[in-house]
Amino acid sequence: MDSLDPHVLGPGLLPTPFTADEIRDATGSRKVIRLLLEGPDGPLGEHVNRFHETDAEGATLDRWAAADPKSVVSNRVTWAELQGHAAFDAGTTSVSTVSLSSPLGELTCRRYDTDDGVFWFSIAHPGMPVLHESEGMRTTVLSIEDD
Repeated sequence: MDSLDPHVLGPGLLPTPFTADEIRDATGSRKVIRLLLEGPDGPLGEHVNRFHETDAEGATLDRWAAADPKSVVSNRVTWAELQGHAAFDAGTTSVSTVSLSSPLGELTCRRYDTDDGVFWFSIAHPGMPVLHESEGMRTTVLSIEDD
C-alpha cells in the first residue's frame, strides 16, 4: 500500500472506501440521510442525519429520531473524522466487493467484516455505510437527499 494514498490513514489499516475529499464532495452544501434502526425484536425507529454549514474542513451534523424532531443533537464534524470512522485494522478485517439490495436500489458495495460488525459502503454514495450490522442491531440507510 502506498503511504501517499489518501485512502490509507495509517500503518496496519486497510484503505478506507472514500477519502475525506470524496465525502465532502458527495455531501455538497446540505445533505439529509434517513436511517432505519432495528434490533433483534424488530424496528426501533427511523432517525435522521442532516449535514449543513459545510466548508472545506467539515460540516455541522444534526441527528434526531424522526418521531421526535425536537430531539436534535448537533455537533461539528470534519471530513477527516468521518473518513476515519471507516479505517479498519488490516489484521482483523476482511474486505470484499459485493452486490447489495437496499432501499437505495441495487448497489455495488465494499463490505468490511470486522470484530465490531459488518459494514457495507456503497461505492456510489461516499459517506457512511448504507448498512451496518452488529450484535443483533442493524442500521439501514433508507434515503439520501440534498436538503
